[in-house]
Amino acid sequence: MRNSGNVFDGLPAVRLPEESIGEILAAPHLRIERIVSTGQASPPDFWYDQDRDEWVILLRGGAWLLFEGEACPRTLRPGDYVHIPAHCRHRVDWTDPEQPTVWLAVHYIR
Repeated sequence: MRNSGNVFDGLPAVRLPEESIGEILAAPHLRIERIVSTGQASPPDFWYDQDRDEWVILLRGGAWLLFEGEACPRTLRPGDYVHIPAHCRHRVDWTDPEQPTVWLAVHYIR
């Protein structure tokens, strides 16, 4: 079966209580997700420590992404992407509260 859609369909008009994460495609060593943030950030002292590599691109909105050991977060604007190796601790420090921030995240095992 063919799967198609538009990553911008169904974006919220108001702030959500939590990020929205939707799976677009899944295979044994691959998962692609659309993440929609509406002002959310990682909880204080929380770090993502994932067992898979991740490649993420920001499609809309804005975000700050902080990696453990870095003094300042990286500013992400539409079109910016970053590769996050497995077990590279990171956190989302800020997302734009004025508009939906849309991410496309590709999780995979090398």
